[in-house]
Amino acid sequence: MKALLFVPVAAVMASAGSVFVHQASVPQKVSPQVRAIATGKSPVGPLLTGPAALGDWSSDAPGVRRKLSVDALPPPHDTPSVDNGAHMVPKPDGVLPVAPAGFEVSLFAGNLSNPRKIVTAPNGDIFVAESGANRVKVLRADAGMGHIEATSIYADNLHQPFGIAFYPSGPNPKYVYIANTDSVVRFPYSNGDLKATGEAQSIVDLPGGGRLRGGGHWTRDIAFSPDDRRMFVSVGSHSNHDDADTHPEEFHRADILEYNPDGTGGSVYASGIRNPVGIAFQPETGQLWASVNERDTLGDYLVPDYITHVQAGGFYGWPWYYMGRHQDPDLPDAHPDLKARVITPDVLLQPHMASLALTFYEGHQFPAKYRGTIFAAEHGSWNKSHRAGYKVVCVPVDKNGQASGEFDDFLTGFLTPDGDVWGRPVGVTVARDGSLLVSDDGSNSIWRVRYVGKRPI
Repeated sequence: MKALLFVPVAAVMASAGSVFVHQASVPQKVSPQVRAIATGKSPVGPLLTGPAALGDWSSDAPGVRRKLSVDALPPPHDTPSVDNGAHMVPKPDGVLPVAPAGFEVSLFAGNLSNPRKIVTAPNGDIFVAESGANRVKVLRADAGMGHIEATSIYADNLHQPFGIAFYPSGPNPKYVYIANTDSVVRFPYSNGDLKATGEAQSIVDLPGGGRLRGGGHWTRDIAFSPDDRRMFVSVGSHSNHDDADTHPEEFHRADILEYNPDGTGGSVYASGIRNPVGIAFQPETGQLWASVNERDTLGDYLVPDYITHVQAGGFYGWPWYYMGRHQDPDLPDAHPDLKARVITPDVLLQPHMASLALTFYEGHQFPAKYRGTIFAAEHGSWNKSHRAGYKVVCVPVDKNGQASGEFDDFLTGFLTPDGDVWGRPVGVTVARDGSLLVSDDGSNSIWRVRYVGKRPI
């Protein structure tokens, strides 16, 4: 694996046609497929597998399809572990993120303060967790979603808020739940509220905190079961891969926790999930899915991040195993009793991409093939010699909850020609008109993606 070769995507995609990009975003130093301009309908390229599927930012473009396999993983430490964090620069003038042919990208909101998770309220308002400012903001757009008519701070004096969920489900929720790094709180809510009308009610305390490279994960997400009977909360690990047997600070971390909506009846729903940043239920099946950051420091090509449905009582390996029965080399011979229990995730992503929030597309504005698809925000790597991530991917999932393992680049272009970073996707939500909104804490913006191409006859 040391002599890993990347097959140019341009070569393997030539038979499928070109990839559409916004011309102002086109760097001249990146691979040819990123410079191609569509001459017809949006292509569907061949499926990249093996080393060709790994790639880096310079081989990203809308329409590029990938599928990684557990069988093709390299050994640990096959390449050195590096610290290559994003070098942030201002967004260049005239540059927009790049979507597939037929889609239009525009700025929905700017000048935000560390926008992270975004959620669409039942009445169409957009709730934004401005985590660094310790507050949640509400954005209200006009009927066409092209102009923001009102902006308000819904709640402040929070503690690194991230997850936001409305309860109960349906058109008239009574509460909005917010996940701080160390607790879940809720506020009374009626449709159209721009400010909280009551004090925060504490629902449950959580193990919190951490802003460390390779660990110390602080985000907490929330999702309610389709029948509204249970609340699920994701909690990332305190470390990269410390042995949880000897580190008590890992108690109830690297887990998805389950509670009654009032915070009682807590239990561990699934474990061994290093950092399940985003969680959501598939509408058709009621299955819980998660977007997960796996461990660092094992080399450029380990360990793949992943997106998977989450089984009740499931164990996903952390910290002793990864991707099924692969033993962590820093914890040799630990817990052989658990080896056979480790669940292999459904969809392996490029390693170190930092997969964050996800959502199921249930709108009707996009072409029909996207309905039911998962959109996931890839925040971008730090532990990889050549940057990866910094994009939004889509993951095909059928109505029975089955994923083939494929994931496709959907929204790219967040880097300059020199590989500097101006944008970092975090949150994704479907707006009331069916457009896709993407929060970006690199440029402190929210981007709107809508379909403007021809509809099938």
